[in-house]
Amino acid sequence: MAKPVSIDVRNPNGKYRIVSTKPMPGTRWINLLIEQDCRVKICTKKKKKTILSVEDIIALIGDNCDGVIGQRGGTAFSNMAVGYNNVDVNAADKYGVSVGNTPGLLTESTAELAASLSLAAARRMVEADEFMRAGLYDGWLPNLFVGKLLKGQTVGVIGAGRIGSAYAKMMMNLIYYDLCQATRLEKFVAGYAKFLKANGEKPVTWKRAATMDEVLREADVMSLHPILDKTTYHLVNKERLSMMKKSIFLGSNLVNCSRGPVFDEVALVEHLKQNPMFQVGLNVFENAIVVPHITSASKWTREGMATLAALNVLEKIKGYPIWSDPNRVEPFLNKKVHPPAASPSFVNSKALGLPVS
Repeated sequence: MAKPVSIDVRNPNGKYRIVSTKPMPGTRWINLLIEQDCRVKICTKKKKKTILSVEDIIALIGDNCDGVIGQRGGTAFSNMAVGYNNVDVNAADKYGVSVGNTPGLLTESTAELAASLSLAAARRMVEADEFMRAGLYDGWLPNLFVGKLLKGQTVGVIGAGRIGSAYAKMMMNLIYYDLCQATRLEKFVAGYAKFLKANGEKPVTWKRAATMDEVLREADVMSLHPILDKTTYHLVNKERLSMMKKSIFLGSNLVNCSRGPVFDEVALVEHLKQNPMFQVGLNVFENAIVVPHITSASKWTREGMATLAALNVLEKIKGYPIWSDPNRVEPFLNKKVHPPAASPSFVNSKALGLPVS
């Protein structure tokens, strides 16, 4: 059986056993666990692998474990992520395992990356960077890496929740589709349009589309922010790709931590081959900006996620109730005061009958 190369143990005489399958940013999450008499075992390195195997995790957990932060295991488990499609929640319900996640603090970080991907694709920044690093630049040319100006274009947003709305506020004219009306987003865009008009500039526009296909046909820039479920699996397929403008810039950051199955990647790659002006920012291979799952990769966000994940695993140990509003997590992140005696978010709290604060 393969075993982790290096283990870091904090507070070795602690009463409760907590395992983290990976090192996490910051130290607050460790200190919060230690002050609750937890022994924290952290897997710090694994040869040639980022993700531990099931055998590794079993060896890491051993026979005495109260909570796990990372991949799976324990009587209380917390993903350091908003998404939890890597967890068999039904099995967790069956065995009474609380499954935590870390919502409420990834909104701006994810929206900023979506906007960055859209801008990078529009201005061909990755191609230009590779060109410069290869030493191919001999001097300025009028047609060298000419991209597209986004001012005045129409951004299409599928899923105008917290992240989709934050992305839309950074962009331009708006057409969006969501099952629920994004009233606050509409008021924001309308207010900005009024400001522009009062200053002699062309106001931006907004429209709630009747169907998702309407957005696909009209948008110049596109960003998708739906959850991943049976209704959104391969939401963007061959037929819907053919509806889009041939020179669209598709910047994708999904609420569910950029879950790939929202796209039919085979159809997307084929579409990219046939339409070289089609630019996309997601985890595919051609004409794409590829990033290693960094939607939440800001220091504040990642350290906050680690804190929420650590506090989640204390639920079974300390008997904490579940926080009533998992999208309002600021009280847990204020380093100047002690966090509330509650668990930030458990996705199966109702199934397990866990109390709510």
